Amino acid sequence: MLPKKLQKKLDARKAMQALRALRPAANLVDFSSNDYLGFSSDSNLAQKITARAQAILKEEQLIANGATGSRLLSGNHKLYARTEERLADFHKAESALVFNSGYDANVGFFQSVPQRGDLILYDEYIHASIRDGIQMSLARGYKFKHNDIASIKELVSRLREIHHLDDQEGAIELYLVTESVFSMDGDTPDLLAIADICIKYGIHLIIDEAHATAVLGPQGAGLVQELHLEDKVFARIVTFGKGIGAHGAAILGSEALRSYLVNFARSFIYTTGLPPHSLAVILSAYEQLLESTNEDAPEVVNLCKLITHFKDEIQRLALDELFIESNSAIHCGVIRGNDAVKTLSRKLKENNFNVKPILSPTVPEGQERLRICLHAYNSKDEVTQLLELIKSQL
Repeated sequence: MLPKKLQKKLDARKAMQALRALRPAANLVDFSSNDYLGFSSDSNLAQKITARAQAILKEEQLIANGATGSRLLSGNHKLYARTEERLADFHKAESALVFNSGYDANVGFFQSVPQRGDLILYDEYIHASIRDGIQMSLARGYKFKHNDIASIKELVSRLREIHHLDDQEGAIELYLVTESVFSMDGDTPDLLAIADICIKYGIHLIIDEAHATAVLGPQGAGLVQELHLEDKVFARIVTFGKGIGAHGAAILGSEALRSYLVNFARSFIYTTGLPPHSLAVILSAYEQLLESTNEDAPEVVNLCKLITHFKDEIQRLALDELFIESNSAIHCGVIRGNDAVKTLSRKLKENNFNVKPILSPTVPEGQERLRICLHAYNSKDEVTQLLELIKSQL
């Protein structure tokens, strides 16, 4: 029997029309997954990447189905070094350290790097994994308004005055974390302005590139590289479960940071490593990115054209006030109320479109939304049909 306190929380979720449940994947037109380029689900690309991954395993004479232990014990098979070297080179970083997931990477970083007395500044819409890491940290966290440069400046000024940072001589370190593309809204902060603030005040800048990896920047290297901010960022988190179409993540930074994480990041130390096959798929996907530039990579070109078409269509259909401004593959239409957004999502499903509702408390009450993810394998006709259907239901 479930404890009464837990049952009460479940009952409250039901009353809010916000109870989560696991359901089989729907065979519908995909406007829901994070497989932006189709590396995982496009049949031709997926087969090509899988075949190359098998060839990599054969080259390295690796047949194990699992890592067999943590990387500090028996799990540090030779594909790790090859993958991390590739990642560091591709992303123009001094080093890379692979984690089992983006969640593990963010929790491990924020649990271990900021120390007691340090201060963490974070965007109010930052990902849950970063929030969880901050909660586990001995440092104190302070949020600023979403993508608001004035709010960041005000917070930095206030904290510097409260903690007398000019007199501390490095005793208190400041960390600022944001995302290059936010997972719920698909919008982007002014990273150049944020980097300038961090340089001016000696703040360590961390950027989560989960939803930019493989989609934005030169050959999908991310927004940090598109803006040439590699040397101005203390750490970058890139993940492989979205545009790369695989699994896992990596933290990019200095060799010293890598060594520190190997010694102190608990989500790295106390978990079994990724199996060789996972690393081979990551390597294969990055080879696919390296094969062509953004100008002649059809999957990147198709996605960019589709994003432009989507934005043109929301203007044509006068839906621009419904949707949050975004130039990424993620587009969100705010439909207030869990019941209302679930009803619209269900109507879209009945018409063969898989679009997921994002409910409170995942987002603040009154900010419930449809989250539409665009992919290189979606067609312009599908986008138009989807938006016309949404328009007809409002």
